[in-house]
Amino acid sequence: MITMIKNGEVYAPEPLGKTSILLVDQKIAKIGEINEQAVLNMGVDCDVIDAEGAIVVPGFIDPHVHLTGGGGEGGFATRTPEIQLSDMIKSGITTVVGLLGTDGTTRHVTSLLAKARGLEEEGMTTYIYTGNYGVPTPTITAHVKDDVILIDKVIGTGEIALSDSRSGQPSLHELAKLVGDTRVGGMLSGKAGITHFHTGPGKEYLSLLHQLLADYEIPASQLYVTHISRSRGLFEDAMALAHKGAYVDITAAGDTGEWITYYKENGGDMSQLTLSSDGNGSLPQFDKYGNLAGFGVASTRTLYQQVAEAVKEQGLPLEDVLRLVTTNTATALKLSKKGRIQEATDADVLILDKEALSIQHVFAKGRHMMNDQQLLVKGTFES
Repeated sequence: MITMIKNGEVYAPEPLGKTSILLVDQKIAKIGEINEQAVLNMGVDCDVIDAEGAIVVPGFIDPHVHLTGGGGEGGFATRTPEIQLSDMIKSGITTVVGLLGTDGTTRHVTSLLAKARGLEEEGMTTYIYTGNYGVPTPTITAHVKDDVILIDKVIGTGEIALSDSRSGQPSLHELAKLVGDTRVGGMLSGKAGITHFHTGPGKEYLSLLHQLLADYEIPASQLYVTHISRSRGLFEDAMALAHKGAYVDITAAGDTGEWITYYKENGGDMSQLTLSSDGNGSLPQFDKYGNLAGFGVASTRTLYQQVAEAVKEQGLPLEDVLRLVTTNTATALKLSKKGRIQEATDADVLILDKEALSIQHVFAKGRHMMNDQQLLVKGTFES
């Protein structure tokens, strides 16, 4: 499988100018001047895509998707459905991390693992977190450290809920043990061993995590906190945690570009910030007494839409926003072959219309998944 992309304006995510890219099997084989005729003369099938007037960028990494669905806070009928492959392709996502949420009883880490493996067979790169909101948290092997070491796709633990009425209300020592065991599992297996935290609307914000870093020998880089844009107070607390070395994540929504701008203009460490979709997670709304007042379902497409709007509406540099869904996420999760257009990395590539920033082509591990906005690959049971 060979594909040549020529005449595109490449962002790796830093701008490389107009150049060509050669994809061979699942890898980026060459970037720069490529003799098209010499490639065609090799006598192998080669697709040539003229990206004149287009932008070529890395495929997006979404670190927070409910692959098997989420929700259920309003009863069994409010459980959200499983993700479909086409949803992620249309969103420009080529690598995804799946997780459980509130429900660790009727949804299982083993089912999440099976779903991730199925999506991998269909063309997506997938990883998962072991666990869910609660502490003690559900696992496959009965121990988070063993899950990280022994289960190929498990790269950490999450999403552990804090400052939320649905949390398991863990003590500081329980959190320290969980984070420490996850880290050791990562060290022994060569994985991130990161702990991913859901942050609710509670008044304590991230105080437990600040205390964790103060009282225990835990590197801040092992903490990865999401949903930080619920309030200005939480956001500023997350910025402070990022300055200590933790990774923080904005869940894509209608005001994402404004939050990124605020983070940047107020001295936030841009290398520690990522974006995610919370895809297929439920969006419950509670009244001031904690009663469920309504709910919706998050979409992976919001992630791409907010990346585009942050550039077009907020005027943020494309390379700055791209890092939040490519290199920063790859660094946080220790995915060395992901998030960059670079020789020998995985051939996860998007081609965007230069003006509208709409997705024209998607390549996942070198496989052409979308061509001129038309899906070429769908999930096994998608019509």
